[in-house]
Amino acid sequence: MSSILDLEIFVRVADAGSISAAARALELTPAAASIALKRLETRLGIRLFARSTRSIRLTEEGRRYLESVRLALAALAEGEQALKQQSEGLSGVLQLAAPSDFGRNVLLPWLDDFKREHPHIQLQLLLNDRHADLFRETVDVALRFGVPSDSTLVALPILPQHRRVACASPEYLARHGTPQHPGELSEHSALLYLRNGRPYNSWRFSRGDETLEVEVHGDYLSDDGEVARRWALAGHGIAYKAWLDIAEDVRAGRLVTLFDDWDGESAPFNLLCPHRMQVSERVRVLQVFLQERCAGLSR
Repeated sequence: MSSILDLEIFVRVADAGSISAAARALELTPAAASIALKRLETRLGIRLFARSTRSIRLTEEGRRYLESVRLALAALAEGEQALKQQSEGLSGVLQLAAPSDFGRNVLLPWLDDFKREHPHIQLQLLLNDRHADLFRETVDVALRFGVPSDSTLVALPILPQHRRVACASPEYLARHGTPQHPGELSEHSALLYLRNGRPYNSWRFSRGDETLEVEVHGDYLSDDGEVARRWALAGHGIAYKAWLDIAEDVRAGRLVTLFDDWDGESAPFNLLCPHRMQVSERVRVLQVFLQERCAGLSR
């Protein structure tokens, strides 16, 4: 019977597409990882990977076997987790990536409450608007706005009906007037945000069967969502932000939403995992906690 480590190495290599990367993640030498793969293939009597000098990829047999191995490892992990929780309560490391603006201004105080409820969980929080590569980086789960670009990721819903909204400070609107229709945005200063390395300057709106895409312009551009929000608070222009990022500012009167008879771009809020075996009880508890908190801010 194959050892659990051999199976873990197999899954890691399949996910990373690299023996060296998988070995580093498991704190092994590439040679040890390679030997483990050969040992597994010898026991099974099949080739799991097609290898060349520069690449390694799963064979058709390897792809089928991978599904079974993932399920087996997930079952083992769940069993171990259940035993640990029975004896010591919810514990362990939880590595979470989140967008900068939401992470600093909304999530951070929430996590203080989460930690008080689960004092034995060790939180590791990574804040960055660059999407973490969940298959290669040391991250268990990531909070993200929008439909996942990678269909292989497991999306745990937090706020499925979430949208973006156009907003500005009362001071900006007093100086420049309040636009009544999204088409008037071209006459205003837009606070632009870099998304995937490109300015996000096409803002989408819908109302019933009507859809509208407005190309906006402005003198302010940042790759950090929090900066765009601060510029809006300072009265520098109109921002197009995730509702959760600005909900408290709107309720406090620091920002005003625009075009309330229009829907902004859909931005479902999800907790993403690379595969089912990483949906631990810690992750499930965090999901429920965030669902409850976000529901309190929903429009």
